Amino acid sequence: MAVTARTGKGHSVAAERERDIAHEDEKLLQRASYRQELARRMSGFSNFAISMSTICILAGGLTSFHVGLCSVGGAAIGIGWPAACLFSLIVAATMAQVASAFPTAGGPYHWSSILGGRAWGWATACFNLAGLVTVLAAINVGACRFALAALDPAASSPGVQKLTVVLITASQALINQRGIRLTSRLIDVSGYLIVVVAAALTAALLVFGIAAIGFHPDRLVTFANYSGLPAGDSPVWPRSDNLLWLFALGLLLPAYTITGFDASAHTAEETLGAAHSVPRGIVRAVWVSGLAGWILLAAIVLAIPNMAEAAAAGEQSFFFVLGRTLPPWLHALLYSGILAAQYLCGLATLTSASRMTYAFARDGGLPFSALLRRVNPTNRCPSAAIWAAAVVSASFAVAIPYETVAAICAVFLYISYVLPAALSLRAYGRTWTRMGPWHIGRWYRPLALLSVLGCGLLIVIGVQPPNDIAVWIVGGCVAVLVVAWWGGMGRRFPGPPHAILHMLHREDGTDERAELLQRR
Repeated sequence: MAVTARTGKGHSVAAERERDIAHEDEKLLQRASYRQELARRMSGFSNFAISMSTICILAGGLTSFHVGLCSVGGAAIGIGWPAACLFSLIVAATMAQVASAFPTAGGPYHWSSILGGRAWGWATACFNLAGLVTVLAAINVGACRFALAALDPAASSPGVQKLTVVLITASQALINQRGIRLTSRLIDVSGYLIVVVAAALTAALLVFGIAAIGFHPDRLVTFANYSGLPAGDSPVWPRSDNLLWLFALGLLLPAYTITGFDASAHTAEETLGAAHSVPRGIVRAVWVSGLAGWILLAAIVLAIPNMAEAAAAGEQSFFFVLGRTLPPWLHALLYSGILAAQYLCGLATLTSASRMTYAFARDGGLPFSALLRRVNPTNRCPSAAIWAAAVVSASFAVAIPYETVAAICAVFLYISYVLPAALSLRAYGRTWTRMGPWHIGRWYRPLALLSVLGCGLLIVIGVQPPNDIAVWIVGGCVAVLVVAWWGGMGRRFPGPPHAILHMLHREDGTDERAELLQRR
């Protein structure tokens, strides 16, 4: 009985603490003139897990492995991956500081609105939302192609692929509609699953690969020109003799993979202790994914029987390595874990996209905003926004080739990341004086500048041949946004509530919420 009493008392204290923190979260939200409509049930770990699941090194890292390999070979992994991940960590740190000060759903949209005005906020929201729905399409198509290639490449007809993607997306929407409690539990599982499967795959590749060909760590710093492969009409990269440029193109592998970490910010209104948990979740997801991804991809490179043959396999290079290295009985086990992680990656991305849709519609920024901002009273989740994001994403997946979707999603997302960072350079220390409990102090401005410059470089690299169609798509979107804004949206779109601007400044020189969290 004593044990039961102590356990019950412990649960009671923990529940009371959660209620106190949730109450302070709601007070901060009320300062921005928003009501607590969504269920605030995500823990700090769940907030970290949703960004880690959206990044998912077992999705982008494997399905885009050929993007790095077919540029300069092993050096794209050994040198290019950590260099790009260090840059992503800089972007994450600057994003985390803004997220700590303004922990609201919608993330980059609100930040640009607060720091630069409603026009910049509206543009950022459009790019971020476009990036999220297209990256969801890319994830689910990539998972479908991965599954079909693993099971039976001959069965991967366009009709089968399209139907499978629609069913995958619909099932993710159904899970999301059940509420954030179920979704966050599955995303928690995803966080552990990614680490376990990545560790198992790494160990298997190192054990069987080294046994077969020996240990050759020099591969990870060796530059080799694999452009123009596979030979034919569709090489991964056009033939070039410029190794420096090919190395830059290979940076798209980590750029495609280490993205989507704004998911922690999009679920801020469902996270306990958001001003602390959200920035920690963003930064932790990037460095954990970056380190784990580096170890995993390095193991793939070290296990390759023949580098030139693997590069000649193009998009099938990962399957080539596993087929030539691991025994068949191990394939099914590893493929099952990878596919489960990829499915949950799509689930996490749909959660992020739907919360962005909800936040934008709440301020009247979308067609049918009155419908899209509705919250299911039973599960306290934005059901209409969930299904809208799912339908639009599935439409992209069915109507547009995978390569095009994959090329533009990262560009859209990085544009939405760079806009708040650029606007903050002018606002920081001037109109923006209230920092959240998580901040990087005097390092913010130089790191924000590096983020802007680096994002600009990645955007340029991301629209190079064979992905040059992205130039026309992104350019067309910019033109449409300009016409739409000056054609009437600028008059109709009210933007976030004016009260949110007060969050830029400290009212009394203290941060009551930070003090409460520190006391507890």
